[in-house]
Amino acid sequence: MAAGNPVGHSRAGERLRTRIEGRNPETVPKDNALPNYFVVGSNKQRPRILLSVSGSGRTMQADGLRSVQTLLLLAVWALGSQGELLSAPRIFLSFKELRSTGTAHHFSFLLNTTDYRILRMDEDHDRMYVGSKDYILSLDLHDINKEPLIIHWPVSPQRKTECVLSGKDTNGECGNFIRLIEPWNRTHLYICGTGAYNPVCTYVNRGRKAQTSLHLQMPQSGGRASRAADYSTTPEPMGHQEYIFRLEPGKVESGKGKCPYDPKLNSVSSLINGELYAGVYIDFMGTDSAIFRTLGKQTAMRTDQYNSRWLNDPTFVHAHLIPDSAERNDDKLYFFFREKASEMGQNPVAQSRIGRICLNDDGGHCCLVNKWSTFLKARLICSVPGADGIETHFDELRDVYIQQTQDTKNPVIYGVFSVSGSVFKGSAVCVYSMADIRMVFNGPFAHKEGPNYQWVAYTGKIPYPRPGTCPGGTFTPNMKSTKDYPDEVINFMRNHPTMYNVVYPVHKRPLVVRTNVDYEFTTITVDQVTAADGSYEVLFLGTDRGTVQKVIVLPRDDLQTEELVLEEVEVFKVPTPITSMKISSKRQQLYVGSAVGVTHLALHRCDVYGEACADCCLARDPYCAWDGKSCSAYSASEVSEVRSRRQDVKYGNPIRQCRGYNSNANKNTLEMVQYGVEGSSTFLECQARTPHVSIKWHLQKDNSDRKKEMRSDGRVLRTEQGLLLRSLQPADGGVYHCTSTEKNFKHTLVRLQLVVLSGRAINSVLAEAGGPGASSASLQSSAWTPSAGQYKDLLTILSQPEMSLINQYCQDYWHLGSASPKDPVPPGSIRGKDLKELKEQKKPRNRRNHDDQITLQET
Repeated sequence: MAAGNPVGHSRAGERLRTRIEGRNPETVPKDNALPNYFVVGSNKQRPRILLSVSGSGRTMQADGLRSVQTLLLLAVWALGSQGELLSAPRIFLSFKELRSTGTAHHFSFLLNTTDYRILRMDEDHDRMYVGSKDYILSLDLHDINKEPLIIHWPVSPQRKTECVLSGKDTNGECGNFIRLIEPWNRTHLYICGTGAYNPVCTYVNRGRKAQTSLHLQMPQSGGRASRAADYSTTPEPMGHQEYIFRLEPGKVESGKGKCPYDPKLNSVSSLINGELYAGVYIDFMGTDSAIFRTLGKQTAMRTDQYNSRWLNDPTFVHAHLIPDSAERNDDKLYFFFREKASEMGQNPVAQSRIGRICLNDDGGHCCLVNKWSTFLKARLICSVPGADGIETHFDELRDVYIQQTQDTKNPVIYGVFSVSGSVFKGSAVCVYSMADIRMVFNGPFAHKEGPNYQWVAYTGKIPYPRPGTCPGGTFTPNMKSTKDYPDEVINFMRNHPTMYNVVYPVHKRPLVVRTNVDYEFTTITVDQVTAADGSYEVLFLGTDRGTVQKVIVLPRDDLQTEELVLEEVEVFKVPTPITSMKISSKRQQLYVGSAVGVTHLALHRCDVYGEACADCCLARDPYCAWDGKSCSAYSASEVSEVRSRRQDVKYGNPIRQCRGYNSNANKNTLEMVQYGVEGSSTFLECQARTPHVSIKWHLQKDNSDRKKEMRSDGRVLRTEQGLLLRSLQPADGGVYHCTSTEKNFKHTLVRLQLVVLSGRAINSVLAEAGGPGASSASLQSSAWTPSAGQYKDLLTILSQPEMSLINQYCQDYWHLGSASPKDPVPPGSIRGKDLKELKEQKKPRNRRNHDDQITLQET
């Protein structure tokens, strides 16, 4: 482009090409107003030259020239659609840019599998367990590509044939999709898979042994285990501690009630004291949903079958044990799920729920035999109140993260919600306290007299002990089992499993909201970070387009909050929804899973914010601080480091924090010289690193200290990418300053000297190159056309990589012209086929939608 290369040029160019689709047509000039210009030359040491080409007739056929101009101007006129500023990340890293930082690593071993899910993370053993189709992976938390342990556990050919014959393999479902990995003891895992619509479970030995044999483990019964990193048979030294990762032979058992038949149906599980609690669909057709308890010594339990008041077509999201008191008999397991509304035509169609059961529930004596007698559920609300009193609800719970605190009885619960229906696309993050949840479960029960009645709060007598109370706990020390409960308690529980009040988030509004965007949040994980000015919760939010956003929310006055999107990174090369995330604060790593693979990335990339103290301070990333030389990782544990670091997460004030360093803020200012031709147009490029700053242009005339601000008018057009000057005049010459302002801190990004050349001066240069008749011709005349040799000489002298496309186009133009001199080439005749071929050559280094816009401009 006809521009200087400001700080962050490569990223700006990539983002620019992706924004072509959202350009503002009002800012695009009409055909007769298109600036006619070429740009040659580049970089800081060599000035850029802008040559004006205008006229018609023999001056390279006007139509053909306009096609080339279209190629040049696409990036200039492309103005991205304006989203919400608050939701715009300060830094966006594409997949390629993220990999170039060296802070992200993708699982690189090629397996014939899909649907990777991070199901368990064992920080004590430095291992992460991933389930996929027919495979179980054990990966090193430090480096997921370092000698991964892999078990191949497919179904038998006979079972796959039976599954296919049942009509269930339309999308490859007739495989063994691993859905449950739970620690059984110190040396074994309990693992379940869908088994091609016939759930199966088994045990995996994951201990250690003195390695005296070979790398390659022999296949076991029902599966194959191996080291993917080395399929050779290289022996290890004696005494080397080697991981064991293999299926236990002869231990396969039914997975019914533990794992779903259909891999598309979500399930959750928790193995507690040798007993497996699972929220799962337990039939082939996927119609019988239940919360099950299997294994262990206690009686097998489940929710009431086909009772829509208990569960109504639920989608299970998460399960977590949260103690109620110091008394272990009060412990309850909480289930998070979403389900259909219980009434036909009820709005909203979907409702998010939190349910709970007592771990020591034995069911009733005469009623609810082998069924939960302590199951209760309540509705989770995540909504934005409107000015008219009508709330906008985010009804569909997508993911839950439990943030532990010093009080194990009161963790903080984060939930990701999306909008049901297709009216608009949006998602939100809501935060709930256990105090509010317990208050709802201790409140009134929902009651309905009949099918034609409304739900109301139950006002009758509540039987003793209160329904939902655990036996042998704080309030029922003399009742050792739910079988000792009176029948009226059990009957009441069966008909009143729902609480009347709902659970509202903290402050009764979401923490993070996204609307009018083309993505939704799918997963969440949270890290608590200690910074120089306090402790902060950093949210990592996965999206359905394969990116992860790093967000912090700061409190402000009057219960208001300030949301900061610190960065957004493309984790996978192909955009795909993120399905699972785990975080390791100890290792400062985030582990991300999707259908196409697994990636682990660092929680911070401090150096991408900039090379100045002000850039680091304005980023407000609690992981990063200025150390006097660069923006680097901050550690609150090192006292000497804390004193010398510059960090201000709460306010981001570089003027106060970077005293003594601000003088170096402009040391990276890009300085250049750019030439333009009188009467033509030129573009001065300058794009900030972040959308959170405001950009201003000032013109400083030669031999003057005064600066005049450049505003949009008839000849001047300000864009997100820079400044466009039409019909250059000699008075436009001077030094242009591109300045960014954020938090009252100003930073000069580009200092560009524009020299306006007269047409006569350019004509003289071309005449000296030896053009026939050039000495008396004018650039504005259509009587002179530069020869192929002259054009090549100019390109040799003033070369630029971006000119290769234009050069090839012109070479083809002259070739066609010399091949048939008596048969003039009609305007636009080479615009179709040849330009199309040129675009195909150009396409590999263009971002998506770029070529579509070229076609649109041509037509």
